Amino acid sequence: MEEHGAGVVHRHVGREPSGLGFNELSVNSSGLPHNPMINSGAIMSTSLLKPATTIADRFDYVADTWRRLSAGGTVGFNNSVYLSERKTADRNFALGYFMREHGAFPPGTDLIETLEFYFQCCSIEVDANALSVVAGTLANAGINPITGDRVFSVDTVQKCLSLMSSCGMYDYSGEFAFTIGLPAKSGVSGALMLVVPGVMGLGIWSPRLDSLGNSVRAVEFCKKLVATYNFHAFDSLTVEGNSSKRDPRRRRNEGQVESIIRLLWSASRGDLDELRAALATGIDVRAADYDGRTALHLAAAEGHLAFAEFLLERGANPSARDRWGGTPLTDAERGGYTKIADMLKHAASATGTTPEASPA
Repeated sequence: MEEHGAGVVHRHVGREPSGLGFNELSVNSSGLPHNPMINSGAIMSTSLLKPATTIADRFDYVADTWRRLSAGGTVGFNNSVYLSERKTADRNFALGYFMREHGAFPPGTDLIETLEFYFQCCSIEVDANALSVVAGTLANAGINPITGDRVFSVDTVQKCLSLMSSCGMYDYSGEFAFTIGLPAKSGVSGALMLVVPGVMGLGIWSPRLDSLGNSVRAVEFCKKLVATYNFHAFDSLTVEGNSSKRDPRRRRNEGQVESIIRLLWSASRGDLDELRAALATGIDVRAADYDGRTALHLAAAEGHLAFAEFLLERGANPSARDRWGGTPLTDAERGGYTKIADMLKHAASATGTTPEASPA
C-alpha cells in the first residue's frame, strides 16, 4: 500500500471475505485472491513488495519494517518454520499456479522466487511484547507510540484496519466482527493481534487452535475484554447509564459533564432536536451548571417559548434558583418575554411553588 497505493494493489488482490478456509484453492470472480489476509492474498502481496530488488533485500525491507513497527523489539527468523513451510508447500504452490493461470500477478512476476519470499516472511518471529507494539502502532494511526516514528500513512492504516475487521480472523471473521467488533489478525502460530483504534494494541499468544486456525484462549480473552469495556465498534450507540461496561477513555463524570453542556447549549439555541438527543443520553432535565443555571433558565432568558414548554412537560423545575437566587421567571421578565413568564407562573402554581419575580 505504501509503495503502490490502493488502486494498484487491489488490481491484484481483492478486499472481500472469502467465506472459505485460509488455504482454499479459490479466487474471486475477477480471478484475484479474495483478500490479503489469507494464503493466496498474502502470496500476492509479497509479489508486490519491492519486486525490482533481490530477494535478500526484499526480506530485509520486510524485517526492518517489523522492527520499526515494534520499536526495535524482538524480530527474528525461525529457520525450522521456514524449512517446514518449504517442505509442506504443495497447497501454496498450487495457489500460486492457480493465480498465475488467472493472470492475477503483475507482469514479469517470478512465481518461484515469490513463493520463496513468502515462505521467508511466514518465518519472521516476534514475541508478544513486540506484537503488542505493532498493534499499538496501528491503533496510533501508523505512528509508533514509543519512538514517534511514522511507519505507515493514515490512509494505509485505515484500509488495513478495515480489512482486519472483515477478513483478519480467517473464516471466523464475520462472527468476530459481530461479537468483538474490533480489527484483529490471527495466525496459526497461536498469536492474535488486536487493535482498539485510538486507544491501544494488544498482542496475545496461546498456541492451542480451534478448527478455523484461531487461538481458542485469545478469542475468549477478546470476548471478555469487550464484555468489560465498551470497546466494540458500536458501543457508542449505548445510552449512557444503560450499560455496565466501563470506558477507560473517559475521565470520571466526563460523560455527565458533556451531557449537561449539550443540554444547556441546546437551550441557549432553542434547538429542540438537540435537546431530544441530549435527553436520550439519560441526562436529568433539571441538571444545572456550576452557577446553578438550568436549561429552563437559558430558554427563558433567550425567549424560546416552545423549548421552555417542552422542558416543563418533562419535569423541569420552574422555581429552580441559580447561585444568585435568580429563577427562570426572573430571566423571562428581564427579557420581556411575557408569554414565557405567564407559563412559568402557571407551572409554579400547579406544583405548589411560587417563583419570585426578582432575585433574592
